[in-house]
Amino acid sequence: MRHLVSGRKLGRTSAHRRSLLRNLAQSLVEHEQVRTTLPKAKELRRFVERLITLAKKAHQGDVAARQMLVRKLCDRAIIAAEHRETYDLMSDAGRQKVLRSRSGRRHRTGQPRPGLSFTAESVVHRLINTIAPRYADRPGGYTRIIKLATLRVGDGGQQAIVQLVGSEQAQGKARSSGVTARRKRATSRQQAARDVLQASRPTSKAAAPADSASPTPEAKATDTTA
Repeated sequence: MRHLVSGRKLGRTSAHRRSLLRNLAQSLVEHEQVRTTLPKAKELRRFVERLITLAKKAHQGDVAARQMLVRKLCDRAIIAAEHRETYDLMSDAGRQKVLRSRSGRRHRTGQPRPGLSFTAESVVHRLINTIAPRYADRPGGYTRIIKLATLRVGDGGQQAIVQLVGSEQAQGKARSSGVTARRKRATSRQQAARDVLQASRPTSKAAAPADSASPTPEAKATDTTA
């Protein structure tokens, strides 16, 4: 019996369950909504709301709350949506420069350094400085769960969306609009292949010589009169 034991096991070990909730919480902070199964969504809501409460205390200068938040949430580099296409086209060395934090600073703040147009932002920094002030006057209930009618393909699990309250007007910024860099690269490769095939094909008809050209109507009329 599990008397006074709260929480769901979710069919995982304790370490795997902590990693799962941590990754979902990081995605929720980054995109402000995530889509998962209903049992995971209910566990994620309990986990995230405690993190936001800690972030509110850390925003007010509580060092212990910040340390506990770092221990529970860990770190993830966030690339802004407007710079994501540029980041995908960068080399590995360029990406390391973007992801590297300044010397002596524990978390990435997203402020560009000299020589770089943008840098990554820490998920802890965004939670403390962007999301926590939004709920300064709210005592709780920072998230909502929206049940979906569609079932997950494969096992038929019920799906749900976990969303931060107040982020309804900010939807769409998690994924850049328009054609992605991957699609552009695929289109350029297809266009290059078409150009090669077009160049390898023989010409349809050679240009006819001038002396073998068909006579004009005026010439036909002259021959008739003659």
